[in-house]
Amino acid sequence: MTGTGPAVPGIRVLIVDDQPLVRRGLSLILSPDPSFEVVGEAGDGAQAVALALRLRPDVVVMDIRMPVLDGVGATAELAAALPGCRVLALSTFDLDEYVVGALRAGAYGFLPKDSSPEDLGAAIRTVHAGEAVVAPRLLTRLISTHVRAPRGARPTVTGAADLTPREVEVWHLMATGLDNAGISRALEISLSTVKNHITSIFDKLAVRDRAQAVIAAYESGLVTAGAEAADRPPTARPGPGG
Repeated sequence: MTGTGPAVPGIRVLIVDDQPLVRRGLSLILSPDPSFEVVGEAGDGAQAVALALRLRPDVVVMDIRMPVLDGVGATAELAAALPGCRVLALSTFDLDEYVVGALRAGAYGFLPKDSSPEDLGAAIRTVHAGEAVVAPRLLTRLISTHVRAPRGARPTVTGAADLTPREVEVWHLMATGLDNAGISRALEISLSTVKNHITSIFDKLAVRDRAQAVIAAYESGLVTAGAEAADRPPTARPGPGG
């Protein structure tokens, strides 16, 4: 008897892009991997919403610039109608105002279209787990281009006044591009303590994930465009893959 146990169901993925060749390419990348199941393809945001409501995918790989309904609008509709469905936004351009819009609308992350197949697979797994997937340095560069706040301004984001001094430190380091391990090294505290602080920060700021917390940091003036490197403490080091 050679039973290997029940097969683990793959992550159900809906691919959305207005270019048929891109859709097919993404499908060909993902389909051979048994951990993914491509359940459908859509050519615009309206089709994406309709298909997602019918097919109930776990993750939607969503192009940003599309006709009829763009990726930002489709993401907002999916976040309201299917909160358990995670959106991974794609864009040809690293610095694209629509990407910030997608994150605000509820996307769990952003990936450039020139990313490797390995990065795509890892990103889908990450957002499926409910975590943000935007690489820290890309996220800070992206947001610093589109979010303006006067240097030195006091945080005015709802809930920011409730943060403890240590939580503000963690929030600042998160916004300057450090992962949890980098924050742990910079502040000389354990990883579990970092995670506890981040959970509290998310709760107090009423944000869902790291991406939204970084947006809030830029909007509040905690960090400002072009200043993240200067603001980073000497002991802080970027985490791998940022």
